[in-house]
Amino acid sequence: MTPTALTVLTTTDSAAKAEELARGAVEARLAACAQISAPVTSVYHWQGAIETAQEWQVLFKTTRARYAQLEAHLLAAHDYDTPEIIATPVTDGSAAYLEWIDAETTDR
Repeated sequence: MTPTALTVLTTTDSAAKAEELARGAVEARLAACAQISAPVTSVYHWQGAIETAQEWQVLFKTTRARYAQLEAHLLAAHDYDTPEIIATPVTDGSAAYLEWIDAETTDR
């Protein structure tokens, strides 16, 4: 059976922007919930240099059926040139929780 639930990770440079991305996706039912993690330190290559920045991670709980719309939403709402958007399939989980994700990401 192909997993239908996904977690989708992105990062941004402020708590306010992280909450805006999270709230927008949940309000649009593109994600059942989004969790914002306290600042993390990211070290990465960008435009020929190694950069270090403080970022906030946002982890969205969604479904495979809503992924393309969530990605489009994040690309439109994000202010990074190349935002991190990584989806990971949920291979196992509480049946009730996975059903809740499905129910909350269905158009009403």
